Order: sequence, then structure tokens, then C-alpha cells
Amino acid sequence: MTDTMTTRTGGRAARRAARAAPLAQHLRPVRPGLEGGLYRPLSDKGMADIHQAALTALEEIGLADAPASGVAHLSRAGAIPGTDGRIRFPRGLVEDAIAKANREVTLYSRDGRHDLDLSGTRVHYGTAGAAVHMVDALGRQYRECGVQDLHDAARICDVLDNIHFLQRPMVCRDITDNREMDLNTVYACCAGTTKHVGTSFTDPSFVADALEMLHLIAGGEDKWRERPFVSNSNCFVVPPMKFATESCLVMEACIEGGMPVLLLSAGMAGATAPSTVAGAIVQAVAECLAGLVYVNAVKPGHPAIFGTWPFGLDLRSGAMTGGSGEQALLTAGCAQMHRFYDLPGGAAAGIADSKLPDMQAGWEQMCSNVMAGLSGCNMIYEAAGMHASLLGFCHESLILGDDLIGQALRCVRGIEVTEETLAVEEIRAVCMGGPGHYLGTEQTLGRMQSDHVYPALGDRTSPKEWAERNKPDLIVKAALRKEEILATRAAARFDPATDAALRRRFNIHLPA
Repeated sequence: MTDTMTTRTGGRAARRAARAAPLAQHLRPVRPGLEGGLYRPLSDKGMADIHQAALTALEEIGLADAPASGVAHLSRAGAIPGTDGRIRFPRGLVEDAIAKANREVTLYSRDGRHDLDLSGTRVHYGTAGAAVHMVDALGRQYRECGVQDLHDAARICDVLDNIHFLQRPMVCRDITDNREMDLNTVYACCAGTTKHVGTSFTDPSFVADALEMLHLIAGGEDKWRERPFVSNSNCFVVPPMKFATESCLVMEACIEGGMPVLLLSAGMAGATAPSTVAGAIVQAVAECLAGLVYVNAVKPGHPAIFGTWPFGLDLRSGAMTGGSGEQALLTAGCAQMHRFYDLPGGAAAGIADSKLPDMQAGWEQMCSNVMAGLSGCNMIYEAAGMHASLLGFCHESLILGDDLIGQALRCVRGIEVTEETLAVEEIRAVCMGGPGHYLGTEQTLGRMQSDHVYPALGDRTSPKEWAERNKPDLIVKAALRKEEILATRAAARFDPATDAALRRRFNIHLPA
């Protein structure tokens, strides 16, 4: 009996050890690039109608306020400047740009381990935004955010499995000079994570300095151009249907420097975009198609992300409704249009209108994150940490968002139907002379990690066990996890020689 017990214990111990070891990436229950696309709020006719409406808007209404260089690029491509200051886009020009656009876009990471393949319906979640406040979750108050907060957010993102990229989620309010703010934003993000980084520039003249910084980080311009690990989030339009002149010049400079661009159209439904979901999508699609023509007129085939980001609006008050069902539909519908064109695309989801990581934030973040993933959106921005309709960012909420997005990704993965998963033979063995339950079967034990997502901080204990553990609070647990992450030196930090070179050349505000 002793020998038998030892053998059984050893077997259990071996299985526990195997479960404790990290799974290979392809065996994990959720991972970057899972394929979505099963949720389709738009019919085939609806997508075709939106496409035709967008073409009509571009051909008959066009966009105003293109910079002189943009008018030159677009005119050479076949766009038609009007005497009213608007430039119009013939249908054939737009359809040619769609046909010739780069569909094989990879957003590179600095370490090569977190590259993002944007083909098909592969789904990736990450941060974004320009929050001006940090949310103190424990103190239940807001304060202005700074460069250290941004660097800390990057460090946290670097260790979270379900946050696949870092787009700058906040503005460094403690740096008043715009050039220094833009450059320190790049430094703080890249020094905090090796995952792909997205950022913005406030002036086209700052792009050259940022590229010089990135060349130093990459080890040379040639290495940067081979694997550009930072992309430009570019609000190239001011809805409705106007180019943002300065941002267009930034975009041209980024394209010249080999930096991928996110063509970002962010109309507010009912204010700067039509109030209907379909109308807001039409305008966003039209504006991004104009951007696609623009990019390919500057440099054919340059990597660009079709960034339709229409936002919802509470028409009673004029407040943004990033956590609404309408927002979830806007994002899912836009993702379908990305697939309609077979273009790499991105949209916003996971925004909470709630001011704190509470129950309201949970339902708001989950609703749009799940729908965006199921719709097959390649890049889901603002997916974690964003509160107060993008005015506030919360580190603890970012950490909790990793759990939430894990569950969303499990929904995206869907249901695997094979002879093994149908489990007829397992049912037979359990029911006919077996134990009458599945708790110890080989399939249950063998697939418990590859099929199931377990929350890192979410509590699944019984009320009795919860009470015995002194009723742990979710926000407190997230705060402790934050302290644990930030107590360890950043794995993404630059080597001493590179950091010294960066500090000699630029005024870096973060302490060495």
C-alpha cells in the first residue's frame, strides 16, 4: 500500500509540476493573434452599402484643409482639388489605393518575441489614449500624470501576458516643452517595455529628433528601418471631413523615416460625426480611405493601420460614452469594414466612463472588449486602464484589465470541435464502470491549462474561504501587484552605454 500511495503521489506531484511550468506559446489557452471574426453585426449588404456611401462622400464632398504638400501628393495620385478648398477623390482612385495597400503589416517589438501579425482577423489588445489624470484607485481621487507614471505603465504592460502592445496612454503633464514631452514619451515607453510602442508627435519638426533617438536605441538607422518598433498614432483628420494640417505633415515625416502609421479618425457620433451608428462608420471609413490614398501617394505600400475610431456620445449631456453598447457596436462594425477591405485595422474598445475600477467599469470594459475581439479587430486600442471617458488612467485597472482581457480572448478563441473534444469515449469510460465524474480523468488533467483561463487576481473562492482569508479586496490586490512589478528593475531598460548616449543627446527627465 505504501508503494502504491507513493506512486500515486508522485504522479500527482509530476502533474502539478507540469502545470506550474509555463506552457509553450502555441499551447496557451489565450495568446496574441487569436483569430476572431465570428461576430458580424453588419450584413454583407450593410458593408457594401457603407462602402458605397463612403465612396460617394469622398467623390462628392471630399476633405478640406490638406497642407500644400498633401495637395501635391494627392493631386499627383489623381485626387481633384476644388475651388472651394476641398480635395475630392474619384472612386477609381480610392479603389486602386485599396487594391494596392500593404496587407502584410507586422508591428515589430524590440526583442523579437512580441511581434504583432496584423493579417486576417488576428486580434491584439493594448493601451492608448491621452489621459491627463492618473486615477488613485485606493485614495479614490485624481491627480495630474507625469513621465514617471507613463514609464511605470510601460513597465507594467511589459509583464502582462494579455496586453500585447503599449500605445502611449497618457500625457506627461510635468513636461511643459512640447518637444521634450514628445521625446521623453518615446524614451519612457521604450525604456519600460520591449513590446511594440505607439506614440504621437505635436509638431512635424520633432519627428527627426525622435527618429535619431530611435536609431540610437535600435543600434543604427539600418536596424531601425529593418524592424521599426515604434509606430505613429496620427490624427490626420479633424472630423467632419477635414485634414489636420500639422498632423498630416507629421505623418509625411514619419513615412519618410520608415515609421508605420495609424490613420486615426476619431469622430464623436452626434457631434463631429453622424449620430447613427451606420453614419458614424461611413464617415470614419471615408476619412480613413482618404488617409490610405494619402499614405500610398507619399510612399506606395507603406505600412498603415486603418484606424476607424468613432466614439459614442450621450446626446442628453454631450458627454462621451466610451463604455456604452453603442460604442461596442461602432467598434465591431468598423472591424467588419477592415475585413471588407482586407486591410490591417484598429479601433477603440475597453474604455470605462466610470471614474474608478468598480462594477460599472467592469461591465463597460468587458462589453466592448469582447465584441471587438469577436469581430476580429486586429488592434484593439485603449483596452485597459482608461477611465472617465479617456480623461483618467489607472495602473491598478491596467493590471485588472489583464485578467479581463484574458477572459475576452477565451471568447475569441471559441469552441474547438474534434473527436477528442467531443469526448464520447471519455463519457463512456466515466459512465460505464468508471468513477461517475470527470475530476481525475486524463483529459481533464491534460487540458486544464490549455483549455481554461485562470484569473491572476480575480477571486473564485467560496464565501467561507474568502472570509477566512480576511475578505481580500480586488483593488488592494492589484495595488500590491503593481508594487511588486515596480520593485523589480525593468527588463526593457537600455544598456548603460546606450542610455548614456541618449542622455548626452537629449534632456531625459526620468532619473537614470
